[in-house]
Amino acid sequence: MKGIILAAGVGTRLYPTTISICKPLQSIYDKPMIYYPLSILMQANIKDILIITSPQDQEMFQRQLKDGRDLGISISYALQETPRGSAEALLIGSEFIGNDACTIIYGDNIFYGENFDDILKSAMKNTEQGFATNIGIYVENPNRYGILELDNEKKVISVEEKPEYPKSNFAITGLYFFPAGVTEKAKKVTPSKRGELEMTSVVEFYLNDGKLKAESLNQSFAWFDAGTFDSKLEAEIFIRDIQKKTNTLIGSPEKIAYEKGWIDYQTLEKLATKMSKNTYGEFLMNIEKKEN
Repeated sequence: MKGIILAAGVGTRLYPTTISICKPLQSIYDKPMIYYPLSILMQANIKDILIITSPQDQEMFQRQLKDGRDLGISISYALQETPRGSAEALLIGSEFIGNDACTIIYGDNIFYGENFDDILKSAMKNTEQGFATNIGIYVENPNRYGILELDNEKKVISVEEKPEYPKSNFAITGLYFFPAGVTEKAKKVTPSKRGELEMTSVVEFYLNDGKLKAESLNQSFAWFDAGTFDSKLEAEIFIRDIQKKTNTLIGSPEKIAYEKGWIDYQTLEKLATKMSKNTYGEFLMNIEKKEN
């Protein structure tokens, strides 16, 4: 299974803050935004990851994350020269994906909730059986999102991209699981009315083939696409409060890598020492003291 983080957006909804620092590298409380989607891929045991960036931002991503070796994973980079839609990620990453299944996550997506491991495992198992999986959640403003219409048995019956008159409130989050062969379907996608290559167009191919499933996040689950000032602030407050309440770190690649045994004590200690003067580094140091 390969993983792709789509982090090439212009971030106009966050202007002027994104003029000099792109959205995925801005902080959500105590860590860069991109740590959260990266952690989701790592949580799903995906170690081979491609980050798609804009030309002007790639060097900053490389400086922040390097090649992933410090986390026991492999991170490579590719460019989206001009924003042409999210489905272009599958074309840009076609050589990287090869004949493998693929998970794509948007660079501004944050997830938190119980049993998320089970949802990830179920979606990945679906890909082994040739099914694509959308992770969906109920939202109050469905015209902002790609929307799944479900029947009474929660079977997907239609997919729409930011509809004016949504058929449901079941939004597609920015986390997609595709089986092997997805790049061939992506090559068939044509620009939408918005002039973009939409990810929902790829999803529709699987729907038409009877190969689309949906995993629903319940109402106790938290999901943020931190692409507006309000949603970004809400995400920061949520992360701060949950971390203090539970005395843990959310979206920490170092923590996940250590817990999965991808890095050893000495590597974690080295990473934590660089951040020893803040609460993020202090927590990593406490993991060392507690578990070793």
